[in-house]
Amino acid sequence: MPEGDTVWRAAQRLDRALRGGVITRFELRVPQAATADLTGETVLSSTARGKHLLLRTSGGSILHTHLKMEGEWLVFRPGARWPRQAFRARAVVATAKAEAVGFDLGLVELLPGTPEHPADAASAVGYLGPDPLNDDPFDAAAAAEALQRDPRAVHVALQDQRTVAGFGNEYANELLFLRGLHPETPATEVDAAKLIALGARTIRANRDRPIRSFTGETRHGRTDWVYGRARQPCRRCGTLIETGSLGADPTRERIVFWCPRCQPAR
Repeated sequence: MPEGDTVWRAAQRLDRALRGGVITRFELRVPQAATADLTGETVLSSTARGKHLLLRTSGGSILHTHLKMEGEWLVFRPGARWPRQAFRARAVVATAKAEAVGFDLGLVELLPGTPEHPADAASAVGYLGPDPLNDDPFDAAAAAEALQRDPRAVHVALQDQRTVAGFGNEYANELLFLRGLHPETPATEVDAAKLIALGARTIRANRDRPIRSFTGETRHGRTDWVYGRARQPCRRCGTLIETGSLGADPTRERIVFWCPRCQPAR
């Protein structure tokens, strides 16, 4: 599942492939931006902000994309055959050296600008909270303070991108296990500073790994403590992992996993 570390690596990959290149092909296959054409402009950068990806061009525009649940950006040699069906492509940005294709993207929008008045990314991502992968320095205190004020279940509060940018469902499940917190515990009752610090260390470690891991192992099936392991024995105590669902509202519920012994309900 794409989370902050996935998007950070995607942004780095696009930046290495496209930065400094003149755009030779530009297609946005979404109705609201289907006529946009940035060919002839130079790619200035590709950066991440939380789970959002921002590609800036010399003409002042920003291509803003979000992977949502199943999206991905892949980079090919110009003219190479795509390993995904063409109808799944939502964005294509090519230069003489590389072709980047965004498949199954959950969000594609072009923020228009000019060289004199570049687009402001704040209109798209200004609401996001501190980002442990892209802020220097990362304001952990502000993130912890916002989390500590949230009366909702900590599993829900930790995924609120306004509090801290980059943590999704897998991170929420795994971090709560590591801190011994039941997912329904109100965020006001947890040590928010320690939880945010652990999350920042973990996502930074995963940023540089080819395979995301919370256990320290990268073998298939050994990377998570509880996530995706319903009714399997806890790796620490052997108790069967329980599962349920939580969300900010019924339309945003996510599957929750926890060990009833290592993460007892209060």
